[in-house]
Amino acid sequence: MFATKQWLIIGLMAVLAGCGGSSGTMMDEGTAADDGGASSDDSASLSSSGDDDLMSGGAYDDPTEAGGALEVRVVYFDFDKADVDEASRALLTGHGDYLAENSAREVRLEGHGDERGSREYNIGLGERRAQAVRQILLLNGASASQLSTVSYGEERPAVLGSDEEAWSLNRRVELIYNP
Repeated sequence: MFATKQWLIIGLMAVLAGCGGSSGTMMDEGTAADDGGASSDDSASLSSSGDDDLMSGGAYDDPTEAGGALEVRVVYFDFDKADVDEASRALLTGHGDYLAENSAREVRLEGHGDERGSREYNIGLGERRAQAVRQILLLNGASASQLSTVSYGEERPAVLGSDEEAWSLNRRVELIYNP
């Protein structure tokens, strides 16, 4: 099963390499998706050293350290959605593999929403987002005992503001690794 994951990752990286420029990221920095989804260096990039780890099947770096393949620990969502996009699925596959190889590590999945909608609705949406990320991590080798979820809804924005840029950065799930 691990070999299948490696080939899937290799194939995904090959497709992405054919679609991108020379920046080393899946999307150009600062490019926003047409549908209002967030895209920033944090949401869709892998470091160049991480690409080597993914391609060679080597062990992943500690996700709490800067510069590793798992340095990206935020998944962004479209407005009123809890579906994980393909780029984020690839990222979460790496985190799931890391957790499977490091059974003592635990991660808290914090779901968030933007300020639109009621407080109660946004708490529920943040929970659905955290559960979607949890499911992908479980499918990629993490155990249920390694994962916990919490929803903050709109209560802990990453960015203050009432425009699409701020909203897109607030629609997220953060992976918080316990030390």
